[in-house]
Amino acid sequence: MHALPATVARFVAASVLTTLLAAFALALDPCRVEVVEKGTGWPVPLVELRTTNHLRFVTDNAGLIALDAPELMGRETWFWVHGHGYEVKKDGFGFQGVRLTPEPGKTLRVEVSRTNLAKRLGRLTGAGLFAESQKLGEELDWRESGITGCDSLQSTVHRGRRFWLWGDTGLFHYPLGIFHGSSATTPVEPGDVFEPPVRLKLDYFVNDRGVPRNVAEMPGAGPTWVTGYVSLPDKDGNARLVGSYCKVRQPMEAYEWGVCVWNDEQDKFELSRIVWTKSDESPEPPPLPQGHAVPWTDKDGKQWILFADPFPTMRIPATFEAWNDPSTWETIEPQETIPTADGGEAVKPHRGSIAWHPWRKRWVMIFTQIYGKPSLLGEIWYAEADAPTGPWGGAVKVLSHDKYTFYNPLIHLEWLRADSPILLFEGTYTMSFSGQEQPTPRYDYNQVLYRLDLDDPRVTGDSGK
Repeated sequence: MHALPATVARFVAASVLTTLLAAFALALDPCRVEVVEKGTGWPVPLVELRTTNHLRFVTDNAGLIALDAPELMGRETWFWVHGHGYEVKKDGFGFQGVRLTPEPGKTLRVEVSRTNLAKRLGRLTGAGLFAESQKLGEELDWRESGITGCDSLQSTVHRGRRFWLWGDTGLFHYPLGIFHGSSATTPVEPGDVFEPPVRLKLDYFVNDRGVPRNVAEMPGAGPTWVTGYVSLPDKDGNARLVGSYCKVRQPMEAYEWGVCVWNDEQDKFELSRIVWTKSDESPEPPPLPQGHAVPWTDKDGKQWILFADPFPTMRIPATFEAWNDPSTWETIEPQETIPTADGGEAVKPHRGSIAWHPWRKRWVMIFTQIYGKPSLLGEIWYAEADAPTGPWGGAVKVLSHDKYTFYNPLIHLEWLRADSPILLFEGTYTMSFSGQEQPTPRYDYNQVLYRLDLDDPRVTGDSGK
């Protein structure tokens, strides 16, 4: 075997070194893609760029993508743009996308126009909220919770902290995670939530290994779901955190309802009493405090807690003793549909929440439409009323999803201000019930936060003042 001439050997060595260095640069230095809203420059989370060979890249909470596919570097590439209410103009063939030429270390910007009235602020739960940013060397102080996804929020203020409670919750170690409620706390005013990027730091209740744990495990088979979550004063002035719970067995069958009380020393819910067990003699549960708890003072000055989802269906005097005494529970007959602002067909709500907005000086509602289009459970509407019991009317669609579900939306009561028209709400973003077969990486089965500005006449029909 003959040795290569020195010049050839040096050339080969240089070529190999150049190739290795290029590969190393690609591995460590992706192309930085910023997706921002046209006009405001706000970063837009949950926007997908997809290539003609089906590579998918999704923006994180900072509206960033770390584009690291080596085959795209230095090559003009078409990306379809999909953003659930954020879009780019169609080209002559009707394609909605952009042409970009990625380069290692280069920054590219994509502007998208918002078609929804509500503004997407960011994801609040799950893993990798800033994963793309971190691959670019940014947001490195952000710490992961270990939770991959969670379902449907209940929230209240208890003993000076805001308590957050979710249903079924996913973890990394196995497909079956937490099925008896996960929970966390934050300050009542956490900041960093009114404009993107959202950085809500949730302090989870964890086990002795530091892993988020069950907080509402009630006796019996199947998951435990908690609703009607509220903190109420007892006769001695002590705040008591309470809720109603449901035990569920396959396939989605509720077989027991009861009420539970939070143990502040052990940081978990404990059974107070069973209210109903399914039987041939009692196939349906009686009325219970379900949905989202909302404070209300009537015209005589009496304080109540309304339980609404989205319409109020029950009211209870605002004390722990009244909540613990079913004889004080008063049912409310809700309306079935809500007239639209444009005079079209009335909308039938699925789930949602209400609040008194001190700036608007009216009761406001955010709800998911059932049998909506283009999404069965992904179309979100806003409505108003002079009283919490209605009549509700003037519904306006403020958020739409393309064949994806966004259910159980919750208005954040504690973030409503008399000097601001802003209304913040979140809901569960999931492919369930949508017919969609490709879940959005990281985002699926998680809570996404939106902002609605009530000084927009397209929302309320007037200037708001």
